[in-house]
Amino acid sequence: MCDTPLAPSQSVLLAAYDAQLREGAEMVGADSVDRAGPLWRGTFGNRGFVSYRSLDGLTGQALNDLIAQTVAHYAADPQILSFEWKTRGHDAPADLPQRLSTHGFHAEDTETVMLGEARLLNQPVPLPEGVTLRRIDTLADPYPDMVRAARAQEQAFGQAFDVDRFVRHIEQGAGRVELWVAETAQEMICVGRLEVIPDTEFAGLWGGGTVPGWRGKGIYRALTAARARSALERGVRYLHSDSTEFSRPILERSGLLAVTTTTPYVWQR
Repeated sequence: MCDTPLAPSQSVLLAAYDAQLREGAEMVGADSVDRAGPLWRGTFGNRGFVSYRSLDGLTGQALNDLIAQTVAHYAADPQILSFEWKTRGHDAPADLPQRLSTHGFHAEDTETVMLGEARLLNQPVPLPEGVTLRRIDTLADPYPDMVRAARAQEQAFGQAFDVDRFVRHIEQGAGRVELWVAETAQEMICVGRLEVIPDTEFAGLWGGGTVPGWRGKGIYRALTAARARSALERGVRYLHSDSTEFSRPILERSGLLAVTTTTPYVWQR
């Protein structure tokens, strides 16, 4: 007889995702938040973000009006340069993406939402010789290493994170945001973060891009396992990730499930 508990089904995970990871959970760290019908509208520096659990059956002209009001809301704030309306593949109505495009939004890359129990990712992963893992946000002065991490992310993704903004993000997170790196004696080669979401059973896995030349050697998987162990030590049950076509297969092999897709629709001033 196997004593290992069964992993939750896709439907159970999707219900937990909708209940715990939308609306207020996506406003953590916002400079300001207001409500408009079913929408939560936050500002984060010069960016805005729209979240909701359901559009409450809005369709047709009523939905068009809500979209137009939201564009006007952010456009009225000269500090806001862009805002994201984050859609999910299982949301209704099905024509929401077309309506957003009509109102001037452009779609960014679609990613797969992966969910599962943190224990599934807590597996020993051998590292190539000379590669080590460590957490850098807890250093007395993490700034120099964060600059190096930003360079590594730029090599991996083609775009670096804003170091000063990320330092503020960590400070505001009061210990719930962890930054992990894989490195050799010469360079950082993979960077990923763990973000524990207050008042939920979840933590998010973000980043994890590996620089060219080091891919396919298990480094992302090892960095993910280290973050999963840290999440378990914090009492986290579930991990989630908006995954690219490269990271999705790795998470699937560890037992996480694809529960939906997400496509950011972005309005720019």
